[in-house]
Amino acid sequence: MNDFLVAILNGINSVIHNYGWSMVVFTLLIKLVLLPLDYKSRKSMRRMTKLQPQIAKLQKKYANDKEKLNQKSAELYRKEGINPMSGCLPMLVSMVILFIMFAAMRTVANTEMASQALGLLTTGTQTNESWLWIKNIWMPDSPFNPVIADSANLRIIPADIWAKVFASLDPASVTALAQYGIDAATISGETVFAALQTLPVYAEETQLWTVMPQLNLLIVNLSIYAHNNGWFILPILAAVTQYLMTLSQPQPAADPNNPAASTNKFMKYFFPLFSLWICSSYNAIFALYWVVSNVFAWVQGLVMNKMFEKMDENQVETAGEGTLK
Repeated sequence: MNDFLVAILNGINSVIHNYGWSMVVFTLLIKLVLLPLDYKSRKSMRRMTKLQPQIAKLQKKYANDKEKLNQKSAELYRKEGINPMSGCLPMLVSMVILFIMFAAMRTVANTEMASQALGLLTTGTQTNESWLWIKNIWMPDSPFNPVIADSANLRIIPADIWAKVFASLDPASVTALAQYGIDAATISGETVFAALQTLPVYAEETQLWTVMPQLNLLIVNLSIYAHNNGWFILPILAAVTQYLMTLSQPQPAADPNNPAASTNKFMKYFFPLFSLWICSSYNAIFALYWVVSNVFAWVQGLVMNKMFEKMDENQVETAGEGTLK
């Protein structure tokens, strides 16, 4: 599945020629594919919300008999043709897609970072993939990260990626790397980083901004780079849009048989903070996917809520006309 998603993204990029905009298009395609499933789940959740008065009566009647309460609640759901777990389905599918996308972006980002690092060693220049204000989309959108790959990012690139990128080099590039003691057997994040440190351009690109002191946040030491890769816009947008998306989700009935109720309450506060953290520490293209996905889900939630409200109004009008007749 990982290779399949990577192939689709690369195919889109072969037409658009920019990974940032390719990710925007790819994210919209993923959301459109999941749209029917989300519509069905939201509709089911809305029906469950309408059962809240009846659920409240059962909770009051069987307050001292939890087993009877669960039995009667389950019977009510069966009678109305509602599955209490259906509200969790979009969440689970989204999480699965998220993890797959994380793996796919890690593969693409690691490959591109390895190619950029080896290109810098063999040619003296690095070709960055920019997007709007972000100078290198394979690095985080943050003033705490340089444009060029640093030690931490180079060392997380797995051996198979290094081997794959090295095998794709032309003979002249292989010869150029040999002067640094890098060949097919020795190539790794450590050896490449050691070689990069000998380049004057690498020292210039990773220089700290001397005007600003380091920010010490508990055990985290944040260094502000003079040639930083971004302004922390995507991580902030990720947190804000995650919160807005949560607000647009239908709120399930407070029922012990409906685990989505407590789960949604937890997600409302946890996921915005989680979004901020992961999008500030991972590459900008993944953060872009997160933001676009959240914006789509937020707008989708607003539109669907309006649709359901209109459907409810039509049902009331139809029922009223039937009574008059």
